[in-house]
Amino acid sequence: MEGAGELEVVELCRDLIRIDTSNFGDGSGPGERAAAEWVAEKLAEVGLEPEVFESERGRASTVVRIEGEDRSRPGLLIHGHTDVVPANAADWTYDPFSGEIADGCVWGRGAVDMKDMDAMVLAVVRDRMRSGRKPPRDVVLAFLADEEAGGTYGARHLVDTRPDLFEGCNEAIGEVGGFSFTVNDDLRLYLIETAEKGMEWMKLVVDGTAGHGSMINKDNAITELCEAVARLGSHQFPVRLTKSVRAFLEEVADALGIELDPEDVEGAIEKLGPIARIIGATIRNTAQPTMLGAGYKVNVIPGQATAHVDGRFLPGYEDEFYAELDAVLGPRVRRERVHGDKALETDFDGALVEAMAASLRAEDPGARAVPYCLSGGTDAKSFADLGIRCFGFAPLKLPADLDFAGMFHGVDERVPVDGLKFGVRVLDRFLDAC
Repeated sequence: MEGAGELEVVELCRDLIRIDTSNFGDGSGPGERAAAEWVAEKLAEVGLEPEVFESERGRASTVVRIEGEDRSRPGLLIHGHTDVVPANAADWTYDPFSGEIADGCVWGRGAVDMKDMDAMVLAVVRDRMRSGRKPPRDVVLAFLADEEAGGTYGARHLVDTRPDLFEGCNEAIGEVGGFSFTVNDDLRLYLIETAEKGMEWMKLVVDGTAGHGSMINKDNAITELCEAVARLGSHQFPVRLTKSVRAFLEEVADALGIELDPEDVEGAIEKLGPIARIIGATIRNTAQPTMLGAGYKVNVIPGQATAHVDGRFLPGYEDEFYAELDAVLGPRVRRERVHGDKALETDFDGALVEAMAASLRAEDPGARAVPYCLSGGTDAKSFADLGIRCFGFAPLKLPADLDFAGMFHGVDERVPVDGLKFGVRVLDRFLDAC
C-alpha cells in the first residue's frame, strides 16, 4: 500500500513543472518567485515556517529548518533548485511546461533537473510533518533560484548574505546522484556524487584590423579567432583519473566482470551505454566552444571577434587546465571570465554514505551504491564554502533502457512515475537513518 508521500509526489512534480522557471541567464526568467512562493505554501500547509528570500526582483529562494530529535547533532542540508534551462515547445512531443503523464513518465522541463527531487523532498517532508515524525537531527531545506546560471542569485547569494540559515549543518545532499545503472536483473549500481568538475565559462576575444571586405586583410579577427576555436574544439586533454573516477571505474569493472586497463579506461566506459556521456567527460578536462559573434555588415571586416567556451576542470587539475588552454588558444586570444567556480571532491565513507546505501538496499535488494564524479556543477560549490560536505543523492530506480543522461537539458525530458515513488520511499528511510 502506497504511503501519503508516494500518493502526492507525482502531482507535486507536475504542478512544479507547470510553473515556467526558465533561466535564460539574463534575469528575464518568468517564474522563480512564483515557484518559491508555491514551495513555501506547501511547507506552511504542514505547519512549517519557511522564508522566501529575494536576491533581486523575481530571483527568489525558499528555506526552512526542521527541528530534529537531537538538536545537539550537526544538521543536514537538503538543497534543490527550482529554475530550469529554457525549452522550445515545438521540439517536444508534449508541451515542456504541461507536466503531461504518458508512457509511465511525467514529461516536462525540469522533470529530472531537478523538479523531481524537489517534489520528492516536499512529499516526504509533508508526510512526516503530518504524522509527527521528526528527523534524528535538524534538517534544513533550501529550494533555490539561479542554479542553471551558476547560482549567483540563489545559493551563492544566501551563502554570502545569510550563512546563519545553514548554521550547524555539516553535510548536504543535492542533485545528480542516487540514480540507477542496470548491470543485470540482480544488480544495479546507484551512482552517488562525491565529486564535481570545476567550471570556467569564458569569453574569448581577438582584436584585429577593421577594413573593407573587398580588400586583402592579413589581420582579420574572425580568421584568427576561428582558427583558435577550431584548435580548441578538436583538442583532447589528457586522461586524469581522480579518486572518485577511479573508484567508480573499479566498481564498474567488478560488476561487469572485466579487467580495468589503466591504459584504456575509455574501453570500460564504452560498455556503460547511455551514462557513458556523463562518465566519459570526467576522465579529462574539457573546453567546448558554444557561441560565436562578430561583424555587423557583409562588406565590413570587423575589428573584433568573440566566442564563448564552457570549460570544466577536474579536482586537482585546475592549473593544468588553464596552462593547456592558453597553449592551445595562442597569444592572440584574450580570455575573459563569464563565470567560474571550484571543483569539489569528498571521500565515499562515513555514516551518511552508509545511510544512503542502506536506504537504497532496503527498497532495491539489488542495489550497490558507488561513488562518481559529475561532469557538470551544482549548488554544492557554494555550500562547500561553509564547510559543508556535499553529496549528490536524488534517488531514482530507472528502467534499463532509459537514456537518463540525455534527459538533462534535452528534448522530451521525463521521469518515470515509479521512479518518483521509489525516491520518496528511499528518502523517507534515509531521513530516519541520517
